[in-house]
Amino acid sequence: MISIRRASIKDAEIIMTFQLSMALETEALKLDENTVRQGVNAVFSDNSKGEYFVAEENGSVIASLLITYEWSDWRNTNVWWFQSVYVIPGFRRKGVFTMMYGYVKNEAENRGVGGLRLYVECNNKVARGTYEALGMSSEHYTMYEWLK
Repeated sequence: MISIRRASIKDAEIIMTFQLSMALETEALKLDENTVRQGVNAVFSDNSKGEYFVAEENGSVIASLLITYEWSDWRNTNVWWFQSVYVIPGFRRKGVFTMMYGYVKNEAENRGVGGLRLYVECNNKVARGTYEALGMSSEHYTMYEWLK
């Protein structure tokens, strides 16, 4: 049985491992392990940066995601951004993200959050289909970025 919960510091190492795997898998990018470890731990040290959620099966973490906050003056509340979503390969396409999305959406509604957002690679048709099936749309905005 799969359960969803807010992550704790004890999950930091597996979350860090997931992020290293995701970067390699999606962008063929080998991230610096120490930098990612520090980045994950920074979220647990400073909750203004965001919060992690994990999915577990039989006590083992099988997925994680990070929620970060964007202040919306139009709504006078935060909008939550899904980031760093990772599901281990053996559990993909089995509804794990859908369960996590439902859990996070319920948390957001209970906390008065103004909405949920995420970004996805344009060519990731599987992910786009998943998000659209959950009722999310990409109609309003195109994202631009500058990253160092």
